[in-house]
Amino acid sequence: MITFIQIVLSLLLLFGCFFILVGALGLVKLSSFFKRLHAPTKASTLGVGCVLVGSVCYHIFLGEDPQPRELLITVFLFITAPISAHMMAKAALSLMMEKRPTLPGDETAKEEALPPPEPRRDETP
Repeated sequence: MITFIQIVLSLLLLFGCFFILVGALGLVKLSSFFKRLHAPTKASTLGVGCVLVGSVCYHIFLGEDPQPRELLITVFLFITAPISAHMMAKAALSLMMEKRPTLPGDETAKEEALPPPEPRRDETP
């Protein structure tokens, strides 16, 4: 039984390190800001989550209480990573407003200082 638990903990650490490495490579290699934003937020969250779950399981395996700092790091990571990614994406989109292509029918809205029209949704029965 002890060997099985050690194998499971080792697999958690290996998966965690793999996802952290993929997130770091994605941050370095991908071309645009949005691709670079996506790689570390998704991959490293899963990677750090696996490492922290492995650490908590290791302490439980030793018969100790799970460390509160590990649980707090896990909660903090899973709350803040998506929120920070969302805020950075919104800031980047607002900075790129001039570069966006115009929608068809937007010319009259610019002349009258109206917001752009909503895209048409074809209703299919």
